[in-house]
Parts: sequence; structure tokens; C-alpha cells
Amino acid sequence: MSKEDFRNEKLYQTTMHLARKMLEEGIISEEEYRQIDTIFLEKYKPVFGTLFSDISLTSGA
Repeated sequence: MSKEDFRNEKLYQTTMHLARKMLEEGIISEEEYRQIDTIFLEKYKPVFGTLFSDISLTSGA
């Protein structure tokens, strides 16, 4: 993994952590969360982030 790949991964994971907190606190909806995820997957193209992007964070499972 290059330095740029690692940087992008960190930025994506940090951004999505904040988005998850906003979702948990009811600040944003699930649809808005999905939109944010789509935008930042495109922007950062994370290596590992895509492994977790399809996992539902609100199902309780």
C-alpha cells in the first residue's frame, strides 16, 4: 500500500466514523448516510473501506 493509499484510507475511515456518529445521533438519515458513503468511496477509493461499505450499521445484527 502506497503512502497515498494509506492517506486515502485514513481519510475515508475518519469521515465515515463521523458520519456513523451522526447517523447514531439522528442528525442524518440512513439515506443521507448512504449518499455520504457513496461520495467518499468515489473520492478516496479506499482499499479496505470497500470491504465494509455493504455492511448495515443499523440492523442490530
